[in-house]
Amino acid sequence: MSLAGFIQIAVTLLLVFAAAAPLGGYIRRVMEGERTPLSALGAPVERAFYRLAGVDAGREQGWLAYAMSMLAFSVAGFLSLYALQRLQNFLPLNPRGFDGVAPDLSFNTSLSFITNTNWQNYSGETTMSHLTQMLGLTVHNFVSAATGLAVAFALIRAFSRAESKTLGNFWVDMTRATLYLLLPMAIVFSLVLVALGVPQTLQGALEATTLEGAKQVISIGPVASQEAIKELGTNGGGFFNANAAHPFENPNAWTNLLEIWALLVIPFATVFAFGRAVLDPRQGRAIVIAMSIVLIAGVAVAYWAEAAGNPLLSEMGVDAAPGNMEGKEVRFGVAMSALYATATTGTSTGSVNAMHDSFTPLGGLVPLFNMLLGCISPGGVGAGLYGFLILAVIAVFVAGLMVGRTPEYLGKKIEVREMKLAMLAILIYPATVLGFTAASVMLKLVTDNYLGNSGPHGLSEVIYAFASTTANNGSAFAGLNGNNQWFNATLGIAMFVGRFAYIAPVLALAGSFAAKKKIAASSGTFPTHGPLFVGLLLGVIVVLYLLQYFPALALGPIVEHFLLQAGKSF
Repeated sequence: MSLAGFIQIAVTLLLVFAAAAPLGGYIRRVMEGERTPLSALGAPVERAFYRLAGVDAGREQGWLAYAMSMLAFSVAGFLSLYALQRLQNFLPLNPRGFDGVAPDLSFNTSLSFITNTNWQNYSGETTMSHLTQMLGLTVHNFVSAATGLAVAFALIRAFSRAESKTLGNFWVDMTRATLYLLLPMAIVFSLVLVALGVPQTLQGALEATTLEGAKQVISIGPVASQEAIKELGTNGGGFFNANAAHPFENPNAWTNLLEIWALLVIPFATVFAFGRAVLDPRQGRAIVIAMSIVLIAGVAVAYWAEAAGNPLLSEMGVDAAPGNMEGKEVRFGVAMSALYATATTGTSTGSVNAMHDSFTPLGGLVPLFNMLLGCISPGGVGAGLYGFLILAVIAVFVAGLMVGRTPEYLGKKIEVREMKLAMLAILIYPATVLGFTAASVMLKLVTDNYLGNSGPHGLSEVIYAFASTTANNGSAFAGLNGNNQWFNATLGIAMFVGRFAYIAPVLALAGSFAAKKKIAASSGTFPTHGPLFVGLLLGVIVVLYLLQYFPALALGPIVEHFLLQAGKSF
């Protein structure tokens, strides 16, 4: 660990927070329909979309109608993306003549991109045509992120309104999030990336002559546009198989810093927007502080573990001073690789600039645990906020039980129905992750053919895969072969459950809170904006998630760490 590494990490995070607060104010204005320069300019386009879709922008929806609209839109997106992949060999903008994508892989990829997961069981440069990349994958990078932000604001309105039967209009929320936030930011960021060396072209490939005189085909394409929205939308799907470790996606230290900034800024900004929308910025700041503590603690552990290097190499007399550089790019180094890994799994981005499978056991434990938390620190666009608000509801309920007060959050009483919905949302993740992991490691087909490693690391690979897909993250331990019928099917189901089976109780909870009266704070009200509340939130995170996952983690990365310390490996 070096002072230079800490400075790089600190500067990057300071840039995120400096931009997140003012951006949060803008997000609130956009999502609440207030006039901004961009909305004034884009109003005719917005109205044209509503007319074409037959949407009444002035008609709000209850939680069930909101949920059904969101689900209908996602199903339509799944079907169109599936068809686009299967038929890409008959469609234009296929300069390298790729065949249609196999049915099971098309199923997995379609679910992956509509759920904001962007798990990739394929190499983009050898599988997907430019049309599929642009019209299919990149479009869903926008609208899946906008869907998450729409759901977050539906929940925000539940706390800011009183005795209301409606939460807004899904079609309006999604359109505004795309048109006035994600699209303009992505255009600007794309141009910045192009200026820094990221390709943006419709050409399929270049032929280069190597120093040895051999011919090499180098894939290129519309990389910068997809790179921009994959980070800003916390999607993570790479144009290339190597993702942000590829020099065309992430050429240098400047692009690396900016990409980390991009994947963190909107999730943090959304929390600031929440504080302003409920007319108490302190509420947003408390959640930002809790998220930041989890994020910074993760970075510290990952950096420490990776900087210490591999003890097996030290025993062989290899210099451990550079740290564990296996699977990392020299141009980024250990510090920024650790920050990227923590940030991309603390959000639901899943983009990687280093191979997480090559991290030390404790270094790899950080991104794994981030995803087992549900990628909520700070989480995906919108998804991080509503995930953390579920924890806030549970934390306030626990506090009420301890001190004998009626639990309430932001003036809304928390009763039996709300706690049932909150716990239903919380239990979806461990049931899916642990259930599918147990089924996979019991199958001889999986252990004999699809795992790159045996023992604890092999178990970690499977847990990581289902944690990543259930949390809609999309990163992977590279030792797992996921492109087969078993994993294409089960990982696809995990993505669907992790997204929609989680959102359903969140929207039901929003509907329940919106219908309640707003109670004025009194001397008996538990304050939810101070250090005590932040500590309670962190305590709930530790107790809930360690209890659920500690046995699995103990059999995977923790036991692997102790084996390495004893000079053994698998």
